[in-house]
Amino acid sequence: ALTVRFITRRFIGDYDPTLEMIYRHMAVIDGEVVHFEILDTAGQEEDSLQIEEKIKWGDGFAVVYSVTDRCSFDEVMRLCFLINHIHSSPKRSSGSEQPPVVIVGNKKDLQFDRMVSTEDGENLSKALKLPFYEIS
Repeated sequence: ALTVRFITRRFIGDYDPTLEMIYRHMAVIDGEVVHFEILDTAGQEEDSLQIEEKIKWGDGFAVVYSVTDRCSFDEVMRLCFLINHIHSSPKRSSGSEQPPVVIVGNKKDLQFDRMVSTEDGENLSKALKLPFYEIS
């Protein structure tokens, strides 16, 4: 839903959150045209080889969890570690420069269903030295 909202500028209620998709989008950022290819993995359970291939594909990452799902939050550290590990591998031709990564807590409007506090997200982002945002 986050990806669809970024591309369309509106919330789509009938979005299928289990469908993996690649979205292509063009936007002007700081006066420069940027072409995006966004892989929305839909948070599906996958084996480590599939995850590794997707991480190799990406140039930047938004690691998104739901504030109403503690398990999704618990995956953030593992995914950030994998991104760091895979992109610092000597096998990668791009050198040692790490891709941009941001941690995003989604569904902050669902306060009564919240299982992950804002403080939990902030603490994790400080520990990983990554930017953090809560959105809805």
